Amino acid sequence: MDTFSFWGFGVDAWITIVTVMAMFSILLFTKLRSDLVFLGAIAILFLTGVLDAKEAFSGFSSTSVIVVGVLFVVVAGLTYTGVLQCVVHFLLGTPGTYSKAVVRLMLPVAALSSFLSNTTVVSLFVGIVKMWSKKLNISPSKLLIPLSYASGMGGVCTLIGTPPNLIISGLYEEKTGQAMNILATTLPGLFCLAIGVLSVIAMRRLLPERKAPESAFDSAGDYTVELQVPSDNPYIGQTLKEAGLYHVKGGSLIAMRHFDETPLPISEDEPIMGGDHLVYAGQIDELIEMAYYHQLVSSDHHVYSIKELDDNLVLRTAFVTFDSSLIGKTIGSSTFEKDNNVTLAAVARRSERINEAPRNVTLKAGDTLLMVCPKNVNVNTATLQRDLHFFDSDQVPNIGYGTLISSAIMIAMVVLSALKVLPLLQCAFLAAIGMLLFRCCSPDQAMKSINWDILMIFACSAVLGVAIQKTGIAERMATSILDICGTNPIVVMSAICFAGTFITEFISNTAAGAMFFPIMYEAAEKLGYDPYPFLIALMIAVSSSFATPIGSPTHMLVYGPGGYRFSDFLRIGLPMNLIILAANILIVNLIYPLTPLP
Repeated sequence: MDTFSFWGFGVDAWITIVTVMAMFSILLFTKLRSDLVFLGAIAILFLTGVLDAKEAFSGFSSTSVIVVGVLFVVVAGLTYTGVLQCVVHFLLGTPGTYSKAVVRLMLPVAALSSFLSNTTVVSLFVGIVKMWSKKLNISPSKLLIPLSYASGMGGVCTLIGTPPNLIISGLYEEKTGQAMNILATTLPGLFCLAIGVLSVIAMRRLLPERKAPESAFDSAGDYTVELQVPSDNPYIGQTLKEAGLYHVKGGSLIAMRHFDETPLPISEDEPIMGGDHLVYAGQIDELIEMAYYHQLVSSDHHVYSIKELDDNLVLRTAFVTFDSSLIGKTIGSSTFEKDNNVTLAAVARRSERINEAPRNVTLKAGDTLLMVCPKNVNVNTATLQRDLHFFDSDQVPNIGYGTLISSAIMIAMVVLSALKVLPLLQCAFLAAIGMLLFRCCSPDQAMKSINWDILMIFACSAVLGVAIQKTGIAERMATSILDICGTNPIVVMSAICFAGTFITEFISNTAAGAMFFPIMYEAAEKLGYDPYPFLIALMIAVSSSFATPIGSPTHMLVYGPGGYRFSDFLRIGLPMNLIILAANILIVNLIYPLTPLP
């Protein structure tokens, strides 16, 4: 922009630094949508002239971004044909010890995560692990953190296993014209996975033993009381709110019947008539006291299982996500129930039942909600998924011929790419077409499986990498690292990987990969070495986030179901970060010896 320089950075560099820092701060301290924050950052860089139009939108035409989009369709084919369920059925079994259980869990999860979306794998396994842990008489909290860790460590074993691998390999190809093999990270990744599994077993005492959050519903949520309004009740003609029957102490009104009709969700303005049936879930003693005070009588079937409530109703457990718009709000102050046709029955926090009226509870991330839903309600809508995560969806695919076909398509894609018969992009397109032709998934399922938010973040992350390199930030930072660490390539590699591991605890690993790629590349070139092994180590480093629940979407998925606290991840995650970092540097330098540039 001009010759102005401060601390070695020009105006364009400072605009980029301030924009990136502001972006990370917004992501950390607000609930704004990540894709919009990334897009806003790119818009600022474009409008200020830091990037021209071609550079600002280069991420959207990037090969690696297109590969990610196409792979969503491939993953949909595998998901809807029951490949994950098939693996679970045959591999988990009934191990006799905790150590064997960890191995039986982490290895299949890591294998699946090498080719499928980590969040998809963990989403399926969370519910399964909760049931499995009861069978093994092990607290779910002892297995859910290892589940999340395994998905992250498995993802780095192939280029398609995690977005940072694709973005770093894509940027490397743009720089050098040479494509990385799809299995370039397999051997280092497997070594780190083995070290990770052994570390979890060795440090199992650091894993907390907490009750599953839904255990708080065992006595109150699984049972309801049905009460009837007698014809001489003094509250007839009043609304539920006016009569004090909508918000009640120790429970929640989950159903109301007028002449065999069941309006759901129930409005507080619903009038009370003689003969009405009111169904409450909650603390039975509190509800009986309320019934006596309001002169309600028992119906013919006054205490029963929630599953008997109605053939058209089901009870589902959901967890408040970390970026949910419900955090800091109460269900009663919003139109959430009405908008989504669900009814809140109870709330639990860290395995403890909250005794105040569920609709009056100010929600926090990780809270467990007991929801009453009509069977035909789709709990996988974009609106619900943004605020809550359900683990008991009825949409379970059947295992059959489609399972074999989708598996064969996936294996063929990997083999053709690994042998360099076809580039990865072409292989991914052929696999996606195969999934559709053989009806492993429908066109609607394929389109719905594409996560446009992730693609937007992915594309914008690539552009941020371009800005960091173009403005000289990468070169300046690489020079500073060399000044501090000297010219020992292993020390420099370790320092940048350590920084990447730290940063990825707080930001998306995709963004961390894009940000550190130019720094690592410049540092390697300044030292006079081929950047290839440096970048392999970086791929593993930016996906090694173990110490905070916000470090990975999969950590967020297990945070609520495990009844965890923030400190639980720190306790075992910090040593895991250091162990995997050391294993990463060791194995990468053994498999890919440092080679001086010609």
